[in-house]
This record gives sequence, structure tokens and C-alpha cells, in this order.
Amino acid sequence: MTNENQQADGDIHEDQLLNFLVNALNGSFGVSFGENADFEPEDIYEVLVGATADGTSISTLCDRSNDSPSGTNILHHLRTKFDFETVSTVGNTLLQEHTLELLPEQVEIVVDLHLRPYYGDRDETDGLYYNEAKAGTTAFHAYATLYARVRNKRYTLAVRRLTDGDTAAEVLAEFLGLLDDFNFEVKALYVDSEFYDGKCLTLMQAHNHAYVVPIIKWGNAIKKELSEGWSREIEHDLTTEFDGHEWTVEFPVMIDCTYQMGRYDVHGVARHGYAADAPFIDTPRDARHHYSKRFGIESSYRLAKQSLAMTSSRDAGLRLLLFVLSLVLQNSWRYLHWKYVAAPRRGGRHLWEWSFIEFCEMVLRAAWTVLGVRRSVPANQALDERFFR
Repeated sequence: MTNENQQADGDIHEDQLLNFLVNALNGSFGVSFGENADFEPEDIYEVLVGATADGTSISTLCDRSNDSPSGTNILHHLRTKFDFETVSTVGNTLLQEHTLELLPEQVEIVVDLHLRPYYGDRDETDGLYYNEAKAGTTAFHAYATLYARVRNKRYTLAVRRLTDGDTAAEVLAEFLGLLDDFNFEVKALYVDSEFYDGKCLTLMQAHNHAYVVPIIKWGNAIKKELSEGWSREIEHDLTTEFDGHEWTVEFPVMIDCTYQMGRYDVHGVARHGYAADAPFIDTPRDARHHYSKRFGIESSYRLAKQSLAMTSSRDAGLRLLLFVLSLVLQNSWRYLHWKYVAAPRRGGRHLWEWSFIEFCEMVLRAAWTVLGVRRSVPANQALDERFFR
């Protein structure tokens, strides 16, 4: 009888990783071409996966390839055959497909807002989101993301593109609705400061979720509280308006104080305030400690930048597709690492060393082989002995 707890014999090869990703895209987006088309949907997905793993543009990868369609044709078919209105829904399905089976019965959830600065002509670009000035601009391609945090790993469960006029409460309400449909229990919500307002706090209380949100210094009362005293818990409230009616939401605030100790050449006391309502948070230090877990989310964005296909396109749908693909690669790597590479053993799986960068390099090499990426360039004269050994 086979012992199911033993490490399986065999290997996952580079071409199989590429197949796994291309099959996932092909089974989700369902793009079809006419009978006389020069290439198949799989050809587009191979280019998309290769450009994502390489962090380069579709055009650049196609220009270096002998067997791929031209970058112009790929982009044309993406714009004419893809229904970008469904990218968010299909993308969320892709992100959740294998991830949900890895999650335990109780997970920590992170809600974050990711702003990518935009410096181009705003009148010619749709889908921009406007916010306070950052990195020299007030215009952004903006994405809200819903993450599950498990064993110091982060799994993206949903992405939503924001456009001008979208509110934090609308986004949070949509994400909370998704959480209601999942089978796991939410241990706590760690929410970006952009979601600190009366409507969002009311939503989290209505859904009966434990939460931690950094507060913003709105009003003289909270500014005064954050300018004096030592670590403590206070009661605070925010008044908000909806449909012409005002209501006040009350919540506890944990104010954590620490000495700067000259860090970044700053001295004195640093005071951080958190709207925190969770059974496992008893002190201000607890609030700061637990909320600091969400900063690991930035590592996901760093990984996304390494695996984000470049584009100068003003098409918001195409940009969303590329952003979703970068997160799909991360989720797929974590899923494959845990499901197939990690060795089952008593007390937990042994995670073999397999970095995300190595995963992307393996996928990229497979894409290069399929697309016939050039491995040589013409030489205008004979090579001398320095080129041989």
C-alpha cells in the first residue's frame, strides 16, 4: 500500500509550470478566434505569462521571439477579443481557485489600497483615481486588494480597480460581502488607513468582525490625544452622513507610545493611534504588534513589481489584467510550493527552498523555449579564440 504521507516521486519541470499557468488562463477567460486566425488563444497566454514572469512588455518579448505572434497582433486581439469588464470577476475566480483549499478554518484578512502613480495626459486616459498628492501626482491607477494572511504567507483573494468617485465604504462593503461567502472564519481585519471613516467602521461593526485600523488625525480632539500623554486606551467617535442623515459611530482607540531613540535622526516620543476592537487586543502595544503584520503586504507588492508586465497603454482594462496576472503568479507559486513541493511530515510540511524569483525564472525559460526567443545575435565578422574554450 502506498504511504500517502511520503514525498511523491518525480519532478515539476519548467514546461509543466508554464502549462499549469496557461491552462488556468485558457480555462478562465475563454477567448475564441475565428477559423482563419493565425494563432490560438494559448499563444496569447504564453506571451502574457512570459512577459509577466520576465517583468517586461508584451512587445519586447515578441520582438525577441521567432515563434510568437507579433506584439501588435497580441495587443490588437487583447483589445478586441477580451472583455475587460469581466477581468475583475474572472481574475478573482482565478485567485481563489486553488487558494481557498490551502486556508485553515480561521484566517486574518488584510484590506489594502495600492496606488500606481500616473503622469500622462489625464484627458486621454480612462479609469484614473484621484487622491492626495503622492510621488508628484494626484492621479493614479488604483487597486484595492483583499488578502488572507496564513503562517506569514499572503494569498490574494480579490482585486478591485478603483476609479474616480469610488469610495472606501463601497469597496469595503464589496469585500465584506465576499468574505461572507467563504467557508473560513475571519479572525480579524487589518485595514488600510484609507478605510478609516465612519461608514467603514460601521460596516465592520455590522458584520461583527474584529478589526484594527490606523486612525487619521481628523479634528482637534484626536490631535490633542496624539500629542500628549503615554500609552492608553480611549473612546472616540466619528460623525458621518448618508442619504442626508447623520449618525455617530463610537469605537475604542489604542494609543501606543514609543521612544524614537534617534531612529532616522528623530528623537522624542512617537504616538500611534489605532481603532481596534478585537478580543485578543488588550493593550496599545498589542494593537501595534498585530497591525504591523499587515506591513508584510508590501512584500507582495515588491514581488508583484518583479512579475508585472510593463505597458504604456492607457487602457485601464489591460492594466488591470496585467496586475491580476502578477498576483495570479504569486498565488500559483504558493499553491504549487505547498501542494506539490513541500514534503509532508509529522508536525507539518517541510518547505523546500524554492523562491518566487526562481519560480519566475523557470516559467520564463519555458516561455522562451516555446516562443523561440533568440539565443544569439548576428556577428559581422568571424569570432576569435576569446569566444571559445
